[in-house]
Amino acid sequence: MRFSQLLLPTLKETPAEAEVVSHQLMLRAGFIRKLTSGIYTYLPLGLASIRKVERIVREEMNRAGAQELLMPMVQPADLWQESGRWEKYGPELLRFEDRHGRMSCLGPTHEEVITDLVRKTVHSYRQLPVNLYQIQTKFRDEIRPRFGLMRGREFIMKDGYSFDADEKGAEITYKKMYDAYHRIFERCGLKFRSVEADTGAIGGSFSHEFMVLAETGEDTLVMCKECAYAANMEKASCMKPEVSHDKPELLPLEKVETPGKRKVKAVTEFLDIKPQELVKTMVYMADDTKPVAVLVRGDREVQPVKLKNLIGAIEVELADDKQVFDSAGVPSGYLGPVGIKIPVVADREVTEMCNFAIGANEKNYHFVNANFGRDFEVDQVADLRMVTEGDRCPECGGSLLLTKGIEVGHIFKLGTSYSEALQATFLDNNGVEKTFVMGCFGIGVSRTVAAAIEQGHDKDGIIFPAPIAPFHVALLNLSTKDEKVTAAVEDLYEKLQKKGVEVLMDDRDERPGVKFKDADLIGVPYRVVVGKSYAKEGLVEIRSRIDGETVSATSDEAVAMVLEKVRAALEV
Repeated sequence: MRFSQLLLPTLKETPAEAEVVSHQLMLRAGFIRKLTSGIYTYLPLGLASIRKVERIVREEMNRAGAQELLMPMVQPADLWQESGRWEKYGPELLRFEDRHGRMSCLGPTHEEVITDLVRKTVHSYRQLPVNLYQIQTKFRDEIRPRFGLMRGREFIMKDGYSFDADEKGAEITYKKMYDAYHRIFERCGLKFRSVEADTGAIGGSFSHEFMVLAETGEDTLVMCKECAYAANMEKASCMKPEVSHDKPELLPLEKVETPGKRKVKAVTEFLDIKPQELVKTMVYMADDTKPVAVLVRGDREVQPVKLKNLIGAIEVELADDKQVFDSAGVPSGYLGPVGIKIPVVADREVTEMCNFAIGANEKNYHFVNANFGRDFEVDQVADLRMVTEGDRCPECGGSLLLTKGIEVGHIFKLGTSYSEALQATFLDNNGVEKTFVMGCFGIGVSRTVAAAIEQGHDKDGIIFPAPIAPFHVALLNLSTKDEKVTAAVEDLYEKLQKKGVEVLMDDRDERPGVKFKDADLIGVPYRVVVGKSYAKEGLVEIRSRIDGETVSATSDEAVAMVLEKVRAALEV
């Protein structure tokens, strides 16, 4: 492609609307343009990278035995009502009414549609397993779309769905998809990690997220330094605290005046104890209306998703001061589990503590020497806290570390939740009607390109992995008025293209500095420069965008060197 003919509106300045690196660089490099909030037009270079991700996805999904189809974006409400998700999914589901008064939605995902298709077309165990996928535009009406393609309302996604006769078959399919996803992101040239994850609104029994590792990532990952354990913060757990067989003597419960001391720091300093010797009682509102008190150690924080899953809520939110008082009749900061009138759940760590401080359910008072089981009981005990750096791995006991990542893929073992709701069944080898066991497998295709930029960039612009770069080589003509130089550039352009190398030839009548800056900005892996050195010595310059390594070569040598470099970079 000739730069002079390419729609590539690069920008010198960073647009004020762009908050994260990928958003800034995709706008500056002319990859995308905003149409409206959370909705973007993909320009030629942006679409070129997206198509390369799509090709890798297709090849690996097909290799794993999946079949591609394409489902409608508009979905009828009755399917979602049948599955029970029409109200449960929340306001992100864009609902609308057509001219006939029929309610529909724009598909954020396609579990209902695919299950409806399979229940109408697959009737026997002989037709199983079935693994179907599509690459399609999705729409989720995010309340606050931001970060460009990282959290938009409209985006390109690969979503796949499997149907097996039993749990054993579903496990086999899940493993195939797990392996396929590893190959996809390896072939994209990304540094990533698969982590255990919560299933969220999709449902199911367990899942894995695939995270691109990036310092600018919005998700926190928990990984073990010693073994392969990895999970996102919503799912991560740690080894239970060791219980001493020599428990201290249980001291009498004592009420202590703590005037004006509400926060952990103030209470512990006043009582001359450590935060680890206090249990705080935090009230959460489940589904806006149901209060629940949560007990965690003074230096810990509640993980809301763990709480939500424990109590079976759709959403949980920390109560404000008014909600605390209305629910428990006690000002926040003095709440405790003794005699409290709302449901109480406790982090498992609390049950192993002795002689700790708690709120006394009375303004300006706390209890000291409280003990679980003697002074109060709770409704449920579970792992409810956030994992912290240095906690012990639940699998090997090694030290856990926290890092940042960007979710680009998510696979779920759905079980029978959707097939049961939609009565999707088949006949087994004994003629008995059975329910399909399902799996769900998603990749954010457009998000993967943005994540690659978050992982690979510097002050000059994007540093793309070669497999998903819009071009392999930027060929720069620095002397467009020199016939000898121009002829050499045209010769290189033709020879590289014949070898299958994707070349962007910068034939513009611009200053060298402008061409260098644009080549670096758009992230093309290799730059071939033809200018004064060629006119004088017959040499061209080859530079790697990744590490800056620069070599000089004759025109003929350059073709062979570039071809070797590109082929090596594509073999990831």
